[in-house]
Amino acid sequence: MKINAYTRDDVAILEPVGKLLGGADVGELDEKLYRLQETGQKKVIVDLGKTPWIYSSSISILIHHYTKFREAGGNLKLANLTKKTLQIVCMTKLILVFDVYDTLEAALESFKE
Repeated sequence: MKINAYTRDDVAILEPVGKLLGGADVGELDEKLYRLQETGQKKVIVDLGKTPWIYSSSISILIHHYTKFREAGGNLKLANLTKKTLQIVCMTKLILVFDVYDTLEAALESFKE
């Protein structure tokens, strides 16, 4: 699994490519999110368009970092979820917690509002 990281319009974007199954995959995502927090980044999008599946350990990491970013006055948003990933987010009721957008562009635009 690989995680692309880049910035657009002062928004950090993480794009996991492949299944987020746990172990090293989750560790890499966790590490990248911690690094963003340490640098004072306030706006983060996790683009899940190339992530066909996400396990509970990955969801836990996202919840943890969502909370940390919110406590620091920022936000972590999800974008471009695949059908399976969206089902998981809906079944776990996390759709009520995270700001979830159909596209990366919509998520980026939401930070401008």
